[in-house]
Amino acid sequence: MMEMDVTVKNRAGIHARPAGMIVTLANKFGSQIFIEKDNDKINAKSIMGLITLGVLCNTTIKISATGPDEQAAVEALVKLIDNRFEE
Repeated sequence: MMEMDVTVKNRAGIHARPAGMIVTLANKFGSQIFIEKDNDKINAKSIMGLITLGVLCNTTIKISATGPDEQAAVEALVKLIDNRFEE
């Protein structure tokens, strides 16, 4: 299992467009990928789950993955979030 914490820095947090980008990227990996905020843990391949998580600007989330490409999956998602979803 691989996990990393990352702080969401884009102004609007994770809304529909960033959630779609996360799901698209997560689906490129065979690992199970999860995003946690507080005590809520959702599948990173679920757009509705991501949107309902309610991640705002400056919120720290945990990305975790289990599977054959877990490290690459976590690193790719952290990079996407660190780059503010290319906004």
